[in-house]
Amino acid sequence: MEQDKIPQATAKRLPLYYRFLNNLNNQGKKRVSSKELSEAVKVDSATIRRDFSYFGALGKKGYGYNVEYLLGFFRKTLDQDELTEVALIGTGNLGTAFLHYNFLKNNSTKIVMAFDADSDKVGSDIGSVPVHHIDELEAKMGDISVAILTVPSDEAQSITNRLADFGISGILNFTPARITVPSSIRVHHIDLAVELQSLVYFLKHYPLSK
Repeated sequence: MEQDKIPQATAKRLPLYYRFLNNLNNQGKKRVSSKELSEAVKVDSATIRRDFSYFGALGKKGYGYNVEYLLGFFRKTLDQDELTEVALIGTGNLGTAFLHYNFLKNNSTKIVMAFDADSDKVGSDIGSVPVHHIDELEAKMGDISVAILTVPSDEAQSITNRLADFGISGILNFTPARITVPSSIRVHHIDLAVELQSLVYFLKHYPLSK
């Protein structure tokens, strides 16, 4: 299987499938149909079958999918057995919430350090994660290749430039700023205000059928 032949839309759905399959496995369920998967993850059955088809014959017609096999397959595909250490930049309200949550249900990613300029926070632990001064960013990052950005918008690009110079591979940007990075760095933008506005707009103009 060549990962670059898988559509990005499919790739984005894989963690969703994995989470549901993991829940099924914990419940002791042995098999699941594409219809059951569809109802649970809110993705139509045809799309699920097409997504799975990129990975070969994962199920049997009339039987559905073996939960344990699928779970093992997607665990390997998503590198769930390999821990990715993450740095968080900015320990305001949102950053602090991330540190306390720290992806507890996901064994493959973990925030291992945070950075801030607030002297009251530097040197302390938030959610068992040590907080370092932002001036120590390059010295402390080590082999970390992924960062979560939760700094004020006017600081986002300057921090991003430092991360780029350091050699970061991926940034999850929670600031409203549309940061610019070299082509070697992948950025995912998550603007909570925009997402909320989008939800309200869809509620008004695209009402769900009852």
